[in-house]
Amino acid sequence: MTDTHPLHQYRASFDTWGPWALLGVGAVATVLSARAVGMDRAAAVVCAVLVPAAVVLQLYWGRVRRRRPDPSRAGVCLYLLRWAIAFVLTWANPFFAFYAVTGYYTAARDLPRRLVMPGLFLTAITMSGSEIGGWPPHGLLLWVGFLLVLAVNMSLVSVFTRYALQEQTRSLVQAETIDALERTNTALQQALDENAALHAQLLVQAREAGVADERRRLAAEIHDTLAQGLTGIIAQLQVVVNTPDETVAREHVARAMDLARESLGEARRSVHNLAPVALERAGLPEALKTTVAEWSGRTGVRADFTVTGTAEPLHDEVSATLLRIAQEALSNAARHAGASRVGVTLSFMGDEVSLDIRDDGRGFDPLAVPARTGSGGFGLEGMRARAARIAGSLTVESEPGHGTAVSARVPLVRDDR
Repeated sequence: MTDTHPLHQYRASFDTWGPWALLGVGAVATVLSARAVGMDRAAAVVCAVLVPAAVVLQLYWGRVRRRRPDPSRAGVCLYLLRWAIAFVLTWANPFFAFYAVTGYYTAARDLPRRLVMPGLFLTAITMSGSEIGGWPPHGLLLWVGFLLVLAVNMSLVSVFTRYALQEQTRSLVQAETIDALERTNTALQQALDENAALHAQLLVQAREAGVADERRRLAAEIHDTLAQGLTGIIAQLQVVVNTPDETVAREHVARAMDLARESLGEARRSVHNLAPVALERAGLPEALKTTVAEWSGRTGVRADFTVTGTAEPLHDEVSATLLRIAQEALSNAARHAGASRVGVTLSFMGDEVSLDIRDDGRGFDPLAVPARTGSGGFGLEGMRARAARIAGSLTVESEPGHGTAVSARVPLVRDDR
């Protein structure tokens, strides 16, 4: 990660050009002050030799830094060599302390952490000697002054170094935190993209499932209304064809017309997903009573309807489901059972509603029920599917020669309207 903070950019520029500038300032100051500080010829020769050496060292140092930006053994050797050149130059002329001060700014960057304080101490020795007038101190007083200045320098260096190390640690932690946040943001964006794709896929699947469920619902509704209504109409018309009595014929024709009208209304309401016609006029108990009575009138089979428990108004979906199951069970009894008596019981039992349809017909083996054909009804599987859609269940008990009992149990969901 590239650091673009202005302060860090300025520091990087100083690390690159600062030593050159300080070396130049020290050389100019030395030339201007040579007579004032009493430099002799030997000192001038030393400076003339070491300044080019410092230039060569700085060039080589730049190459090493580009290859090894982190602290290394080469960096330690170069730091010590530069300190030695700066120390000798400062001994020759105190104004070369401008160059020696570079050690303060580069120790933390070029030295391992365990050697930072020793490196700063060496630089402080050079700077303290310059601050008391140059090396070597002459007399006890200057030595005492040198020690005092060195102590002050080291105290200040320790404080500033401590803050610098804390700031460096804080910067590293901040950089790691930013990197972690970037990785987290990348992972989060990937997760969001995956969630968006999954959401789109789920929408497609939900739409397809909704279409399939709606097709099943309409098929079941048409079977329970139109198919049964047409079956009843055919039965009534067959009676008309086979009877010479005009009064009986008119009665059955009137029944057929009523069934046709009711079937037409059911078809329209099935398309609009409305409740059965019988439930528009009354609650489930009354609708079941009417349905059982009409079925008995059409088939000539005795049918009794009973309600147990305290009747409560039920949710439309619960009422419609139980009514459709009753209609299908009665239709099956009329087609297959050959029964002489049918009993329908609606039971309200706390948090459940139970619907039982029993007949005394020929019965059958539930394990040997043939698969549904294209001309057949929805039968037992259709009734089970209806009960399951509202978290209910349907059981069938039958035995050849001993009748059939169909029992549907569904949750009691009240109508809160």
